[in-house]
Amino acid sequence: MISKFFHFFKEKRCYDKFHEECGIFGIFSPQKIDTLSLIQFGLFALQHRGQEACGFSVLRDGFILSYKSDGLVLDAFRKISNFKYFHGNAAIGHTRYSTSGGQSKKNIQPFFGEDINGKSNISIVHNGNLVNAKKIRKNLELNGMNFISENSDSEVILRLIQKYLYENNNNLETAIQKTTFDIQGAYSVIVLMKNKIAAFRDPNGIRPLCYGMLDEQTYIFSSETCGIDSIGGYLIRDLFPGEMAIVDKKKSIQLSFFKKNRYRKQRVCSFEYIYFSRPDSLIENINVYEVREKSGEKLYKKYPVQADVVVGVPDSGVPASIGFSKASGIPFKPILVKNKYIGRSFILPKQEIREKIVNLKLNSILNEIRGKRVVIIDDSIVRGTTSRRLVYILRKAGAIEIHFRSASPPIIAPCYLGVDTPSKKDLISYNDDKENIAKILDVDSLEFLSMKDLIDILGSKNHCFGCFTGKYPIKKYKKL
Repeated sequence: MISKFFHFFKEKRCYDKFHEECGIFGIFSPQKIDTLSLIQFGLFALQHRGQEACGFSVLRDGFILSYKSDGLVLDAFRKISNFKYFHGNAAIGHTRYSTSGGQSKKNIQPFFGEDINGKSNISIVHNGNLVNAKKIRKNLELNGMNFISENSDSEVILRLIQKYLYENNNNLETAIQKTTFDIQGAYSVIVLMKNKIAAFRDPNGIRPLCYGMLDEQTYIFSSETCGIDSIGGYLIRDLFPGEMAIVDKKKSIQLSFFKKNRYRKQRVCSFEYIYFSRPDSLIENINVYEVREKSGEKLYKKYPVQADVVVGVPDSGVPASIGFSKASGIPFKPILVKNKYIGRSFILPKQEIREKIVNLKLNSILNEIRGKRVVIIDDSIVRGTTSRRLVYILRKAGAIEIHFRSASPPIIAPCYLGVDTPSKKDLISYNDDKENIAKILDVDSLEFLSMKDLIDILGSKNHCFGCFTGKYPIKKYKKL
């Protein structure tokens, strides 16, 4: 069984969490505003959704100006020498974690298109993943369309919109409508043109996108409500699945649904609540923090245990730990200390070094562990590598019993709708049952939140549960 565990370390880029999909942000005003500061604040608020790269486009005096950089948001903005150059009346931005398209710098968003004079006249940012991008790209290339990226599905969306703009007298609404007839998958998109901004979601609403206002004439679009909060705006609502919003200099917003709206469903990703989103965000009017805390309460009510202390794995496991503590009366203590300054990823070729990275990310306060019965709560268990190392650290610190609780059901399938996940063979719950996983992790007991309890907490079945069930709202085009 242990040999199965070591198989999880094969990949050079080793991770033990589902990685965030990306974050998008946009703002539009008929008047000049401090676009650079506002886009910086918005992207910084969405930094948790992607840390590999970021970029933005600003609309200034009818021209679209773009800037891209690898690395974190604040590091990227420090490289800008002329702040006034990026002051205009609108901006869109993106924080990137690579899914489709890989890590090439050519795939950093926004993607933009140029007119016959070489001036940018359209720019887009996209969160999600198309399942038929390769087929569309091949057809566009055969018809003479040039691509900049290596294989980004986001650029496919841009080139389709450009194609339909040309064929429909530059009518953005029509171009987006026709684009959505062609593309299939998960997508939340913001489009910037020289006199307007548009935002739209896929007909299943898998990836989140909301809008609000900064003042009576300035509109904001964001993957999460925390982006709107970050610049002092106020939330209006989430865009509905299959809905499109267009704002222009007339200070009005036009809302419409794709003409194929009979296919619309509400299937927002359930992992937004479990891990991806910030706890202070609302997704579809559901408070993320409350979902996580209720998950902890459910775990204790379903699987009670006698223990001395409850420990949450920072950061997303902490609210569930607090809920578990409230329900059980077992004290919660922030015993695990997280290094907030660690880089997003390390290139670690040797197995023994990869194992030790957990010590860089997390360490325990020894006096609070020694001689105690400990309950560890994490948001999920993916490969199991981090969980096993964490248990080892607590055992070494003197814990006499360790009970592990996952605030999500067992993950048995990878996501192909905009989340970077391991393949099936690397998912510990796909390979083993609960009893064997408990042996691999070296814990006294192991329990997962049930699907029924997750549905009860979310309040409906109208979510994507693909990683827990293997059933997705969109058909795959190829085997994973």
